[in-house]
Amino acid sequence: MKIFPLLFILAFFQINSFAQNSKKIHQKAIVIDTHGDIMFNQIKSGIDIGKLQSKGNFDLIRAKQGGLDVQFFSIWCDEKGGYALANRQIDSLYSLIKRYPNRIQLVKTASELEKTVKEKKLAAMIGVEGGHMIENRLDYIDSLAKRGMAYLTLTWNNSTAWSSSAAEETSGKIKSENAGLNNFGKQVVQQLNKLGVLVDLSHVGEKTFYDAIATSSKPVIVSHSCAYRLNPVPRNLKDEQIKAVGKNGGVICINFYSGFLDSTYDTKVKSFFAKHDSELKMLSEKYGRSNAIDTLIANHQADADATRPPISLLIKHINHVVGLIGVDHVGLGADFDGAESFPLGMNSVADYPKITSELIKNGYSETDIKKILGGNVIRLIRENKGE
Repeated sequence: MKIFPLLFILAFFQINSFAQNSKKIHQKAIVIDTHGDIMFNQIKSGIDIGKLQSKGNFDLIRAKQGGLDVQFFSIWCDEKGGYALANRQIDSLYSLIKRYPNRIQLVKTASELEKTVKEKKLAAMIGVEGGHMIENRLDYIDSLAKRGMAYLTLTWNNSTAWSSSAAEETSGKIKSENAGLNNFGKQVVQQLNKLGVLVDLSHVGEKTFYDAIATSSKPVIVSHSCAYRLNPVPRNLKDEQIKAVGKNGGVICINFYSGFLDSTYDTKVKSFFAKHDSELKMLSEKYGRSNAIDTLIANHQADADATRPPISLLIKHINHVVGLIGVDHVGLGADFDGAESFPLGMNSVADYPKITSELIKNGYSETDIKKILGGNVIRLIRENKGE
């Protein structure tokens, strides 16, 4: 009997068994993405994400392929936009649901979420990314909540009159004595608690973060951030912040953006642009900067891919949070359609099964994987809603 063919056969069956086990766990889990910047792109371009798209990271076809069960649709605009633009994006989501009622359903509670998943529809939830969209009015919080707002991110990169952002606290634009939540900001947090809307602490400055933790009577969410210890950028959470979320009972959802995961990403990207500088200038003049970058990446895919981190680094950020506060406090907030680069192999929502495979390789049990993929967020929604 020859040994090598036998070893090959055994290896084949082990690989096949692993793949089947990974697929089974992924199918049984409720997979939740707590942050996708999809609606702003939809109203800007007029695309129909009910159909397969050649660009971007999300559509209903690829969501089904990736076993994605729940998508938090981010309602985003910069500081120039406000309440009206937020509602326009929510209108766009409502329109999508009206066009595809058998494939997607708006949900507001954990019970509705679980019912919709059982019906094999995508459960749509709404996250409003930026406190500036309430325009300093508590009644706008009430109105957005009635329309389905499941979380409010207290700031985007810009600060508000009542809360300071990570970007502006660290840049020095906001003076230390003016940082954090003022009395109105604390009223915002209390109103969110009252309505069962999650307080989202992604993007906020440290002072705002700790003021919000101290004010909130319910567990918070950090919808799309990573670990500062692994990549020290202002948008990531320091270890003491991670521990504070754990003590609060909240959930930190790991962002897939290469720039938040990988401390070497910026250097690699600068080298990529420098290498193709003349072509980028020519394309920018012809198509504009944003489209020029997309074209440049397509023209030099191998070079562009060399700037992207491996999926293992994403898992390392998960491991870091788990190591500090346990597996009950981590989830996934990809930031798809909100960034230009993600780990190799993570090109769209269709690639979510790869996360499950990596978690298995890292020794996580089926129970813990189900918590990370979505169970922890369901628990968080239930506790905020008082279900």
